[in-house]
Amino acid sequence: MGKVKVVIIRTAGTNCDKETAFAFEMAGAMADLVHINELAHKTKNLDDYQIMAIPGGFTYGDDIASGKILANELRFRIGREVESFIRSGRLIIGICNGFQVLVKAGLLPNLAGDLETIESTLTLNDSDKFEDRWVYLKRTGDRCVWTREIDHIIELPVAHGEGKFIPKNKNILKKIRDNGLVAFEYVDRDGKRAGYPYCPNGSVENIAGICDRTGRIFGLMPHPERYISPYQHPGWTRKSGKMRDGDGITIFRNGVNYAGKYL
Repeated sequence: MGKVKVVIIRTAGTNCDKETAFAFEMAGAMADLVHINELAHKTKNLDDYQIMAIPGGFTYGDDIASGKILANELRFRIGREVESFIRSGRLIIGICNGFQVLVKAGLLPNLAGDLETIESTLTLNDSDKFEDRWVYLKRTGDRCVWTREIDHIIELPVAHGEGKFIPKNKNILKKIRDNGLVAFEYVDRDGKRAGYPYCPNGSVENIAGICDRTGRIFGLMPHPERYISPYQHPGWTRKSGKMRDGDGITIFRNGVNYAGKYL
């Protein structure tokens, strides 16, 4: 079997597409940068790929709300193709703005199972400012295929103004928890929940990333593609001799390895 193929969906305002493609290539996949119009006009086909990635950036300038316009394009321009992609068991990852897109398109957490009911959102940080900093993350469940074997506290950078995760209501939050859909929480360096700046946006219960019930659709606010080499860490002179990779590369390898094995 050939390399796993990843489609990196981009549009006006996307700015992390090349870094995300590089991370997937470092994980052993082949990545294509594809504009949303190419999929809508059917010059590119989702069926040709095993993984779909929606990278970070500021799609359409966040003019309505972060990720909302691209979310609507996924639903109303290529909705049938996305639904077929998901039902065939393939993988999706949304990073930062991509997480916002998945949530606002109804693909996460998708407790209703209809791929369209909006059950949560990502809104303005409690600090009322853009947060650009490194955070500590702890994996909180085994359901997500993207986060398997991450058994230690990891560090990743965040860069967002609207990263506060809020479920629609307490019942939705309970279902997210009860179904083990929380993939990452913001923690301090000891692995305990803590407030600002450890939780940079005020997310409910420090939620940094979630998956759907299948574990194959995953969204997170921190940027794993920005830490795939130890030299990308601000403390690299202390870390580089002790580690071979950055913490983020494991996420991409998990996705690629799963797709290579099952898809």
